[in-house]
Amino acid sequence: MPRQQQTRPPDITSLEKLAQRADYSLRNTLKCDPHATQDGRDHQPRQVFSGHYVPVKPTPLDQPQYLAHSKDFFHELGFADDLAQAPDFIRFFSGDLSNLPEPLLDSGWACGYALSIYGTEYTQQCPFGTGNGYGDGRAISILEAVIQGQRWEMQLKGAGQTPYCRGADGRAVLRSSVREFLAQEHMHALGVPTSRSLCLYVSATEKVKRPWYSQGSRSLDPDQLVWEPVAITTRVAPSFIRVGQLELFARRARSNAHPQALEELELLVLHLIEREYSQEIDPNLSREQKVLQLAQVFKERLTSLVANWIRVGYCQGNFNSDNCAAGGFTLDYGPFGFCEVFDPYYQPWTGGGRHFCFFNQPAAAERNFRSFCSALNPLLAKQPELLHELNTLQAQFTPTMQQKMQKMWAAKLGLSAFDYELYDELLELMTDTPVDYSLFFRELSKLPDDISALKPSFYTDKQPETQIQARDQRWSKWLEQWKKQVMTDNPERSLEAISEQMQNTNPKYTLREGLLASAYQQASQGDTALLHELQDVMTQPYAEQSAAIEENYYQLKPLEHFGVGGLSHYSCSS
Repeated sequence: MPRQQQTRPPDITSLEKLAQRADYSLRNTLKCDPHATQDGRDHQPRQVFSGHYVPVKPTPLDQPQYLAHSKDFFHELGFADDLAQAPDFIRFFSGDLSNLPEPLLDSGWACGYALSIYGTEYTQQCPFGTGNGYGDGRAISILEAVIQGQRWEMQLKGAGQTPYCRGADGRAVLRSSVREFLAQEHMHALGVPTSRSLCLYVSATEKVKRPWYSQGSRSLDPDQLVWEPVAITTRVAPSFIRVGQLELFARRARSNAHPQALEELELLVLHLIEREYSQEIDPNLSREQKVLQLAQVFKERLTSLVANWIRVGYCQGNFNSDNCAAGGFTLDYGPFGFCEVFDPYYQPWTGGGRHFCFFNQPAAAERNFRSFCSALNPLLAKQPELLHELNTLQAQFTPTMQQKMQKMWAAKLGLSAFDYELYDELLELMTDTPVDYSLFFRELSKLPDDISALKPSFYTDKQPETQIQARDQRWSKWLEQWKKQVMTDNPERSLEAISEQMQNTNPKYTLREGLLASAYQQASQGDTALLHELQDVMTQPYAEQSAAIEENYYQLKPLEHFGVGGLSHYSCSS
């Protein structure tokens, strides 16, 4: 589908005009940490015992330089394209909050949250062992603005230390910033709910040391320390409230950590509803009914989100509760990857484990939903019948997830209803062959007559010829049965219409790690041509693009990338 062009003049052509849209609802309605500094110079690890946020001044990039901005998102917001390279805009979105037009604030804010890993509460990741030091360690929000009737929060990633930094330097490197910048806009173009990318700047002088892989290394973990350029990418969402944030305040409420603990939980939940669910939840409902409705809508959003992840081959390698947006969209592109060689247990992050692998994402989501419901429990504690309703909603998560998954698989296969036998045999074939996840489904979307059209999506194997022939026979039988079922399910639709629907479900282009690596490696040398080309290609993932683009981007994973650190797997260091 062609990219939509901006049809009217931009509304926001300067930082002054953006400032006119500022509306800091979080800071105006929620509670500040009573022990916070007045000037926002709060950059050392410390325990935060209460309050929803801590004012923090970002640490500006030294000599920030423009790398990229999201043209699509700029157009959606009504931003002028040249604004991304305006000096005051660059200063603001690279962390310098001095000399700003009113009513912009001269400090940002960071928030604390709790951590649950696969539904189990943890506190030892906090340096104090209490859970009071865990939160936004290098992410600092600097603006809330209402633009064209939509509220957006703008957050700098890599903006320096906060009280939650746990002793780290608070910086993000160019490598991870390029990955996140491209991934967010690619996911949006894929039709998957996500935080968005606004702009990306790099320091001309500042570098930090990070563990990473030497070229061609097959080590699971990084085998060297390298100096990498420091960058800041601005990510944007209606809010950045996480399931882990709700958990933190619920834990404090359950333990009576301080006299206002239950009130702070209630304020946060109501703020979440206002920020993320105002269109779905009737403001005239009682507090308790709002809480129940919140759980219901979040269940629908989260199950749809995870089904979409699997549809497009995305794996959120670290789907803890603190990486789960309470608004039900994709958040925190740290250890993520797009499945290339199909493997139900695909996990790009060496520290992730099988519980966060590709096909276990529905189960991980269920654990996060359980944590979400547990965080709402204190608000319903005096009404057992409503707690029972909440528990019923929690029990409905897995059946709802199964329904969404079956609907998704039916759409990927061009069927009107899920067919378990076809699905089960297909997964066996895809695993045994093996196939490239994206290429296979895109080629299948053309409704081929025989398996020769699918073989470009097969990876080279070293099986004996007799085994290959037997495998091909299985493929041919499956393809025949599948096409027969497609025709049975769609008696009144043309083959062209079925194929078009499938191609709008199965993307042609996916953000492969080898492409990302080339983009950030070249950008670190001052060459952004590939970064910008990749941005253009990946924001039109369903489109049939030029022959040159197809030759460069519609390809199997190179054999020499298999098993290589940074191309097949990576640590979480960034």
